[in-house]
Amino acid sequence: MKNKQWLLAKRPFGEPTADTWELVENTVPDIKEGELLVKVLYISLDPAMRGWLNDAKSYIEPVQIGAVMRAGTVGKVISSKNERFAEGDYVCGYEGVQEYGVTDGKMLHTVDPKLAPLSYYLGVLGMPGMTGYFGLLKTGEPKAGETVVVSGAAGAVGGLVGQIARIKGCRVVGIAGGAEKCKFLVDELGFDAAIDYKSQNIKKALKEACPKGVDVFFDNVGGEILDDVLTQINMKARIVICGAISQYNNTTPVKGPSNYLSLLVNRAKMEGIVVFDNVAEYPTAMKDIAGWIQSGEMKVKDHVVEGIETFPDTLMMLFKGENFGKLVLKVGDE
Repeated sequence: MKNKQWLLAKRPFGEPTADTWELVENTVPDIKEGELLVKVLYISLDPAMRGWLNDAKSYIEPVQIGAVMRAGTVGKVISSKNERFAEGDYVCGYEGVQEYGVTDGKMLHTVDPKLAPLSYYLGVLGMPGMTGYFGLLKTGEPKAGETVVVSGAAGAVGGLVGQIARIKGCRVVGIAGGAEKCKFLVDELGFDAAIDYKSQNIKKALKEACPKGVDVFFDNVGGEILDDVLTQINMKARIVICGAISQYNNTTPVKGPSNYLSLLVNRAKMEGIVVFDNVAEYPTAMKDIAGWIQSGEMKVKDHVVEGIETFPDTLMMLFKGENFGKLVLKVGDE
């Protein structure tokens, strides 16, 4: 069997370009004792992947030049010499941007396609879901009646965060790009208000949408939006730093918040989160999220693009605001 793989050819300066990547085709190797062969069906595309390209200290090692691009995956076991997995099992792990993965199984866990669509295990029941769940509930600590603002609200993490905040009895305001996304947040996901950063004055719109100020801000964007929200925070507000997608492709130094003294004045806190900090509690989060989906309290929107050849262009959809929901690359048939 042949295996198409996207390798990191060079580290990008600013936005990844065509020469950042190399598409190669290799023969799938035979598995050894303790290994298994996984046919990749879906690949998760996430903003964090841009950070993995930088040769810099972070919460995870950078992808090495010449290596298969790291990515979360869901796939099917084709053959196994590992007692934990059988042929035909569906598994979730990090096989990367390729059609087949040979693995020792240490980073894999089985998933059930009868309980949820396979793509969900890369979204609401995967890394984005765990990020939103623990980032909001453990770090943001929302209380019923408080106002929660979410940036990047129409993305995989943001949409989930807003819905959990609503379920917990909060007033929820989302910031997203475009009238269609804002309408979706209010009409479909139950947000109380949505702000279109592409056409509205964010400071003015925040004052109107948050008449009692902001108690929790879940930030996926950074930059000017973070600065604007900091002007509206309440006493003891909590700012959850999940990401800063507006800054990831900078060719100049990252722009930090100039309004940070608002944290001092309001005795507020700003805390970063990394999803891997809560691995032991993933089953609890998955049970809660699955329950909300089953009861109809939570809705899921996936944005699926087909074809492994499309990977470089599809990844860039994240940074152009073109994805609507969780962005997933479909590369194989079940």
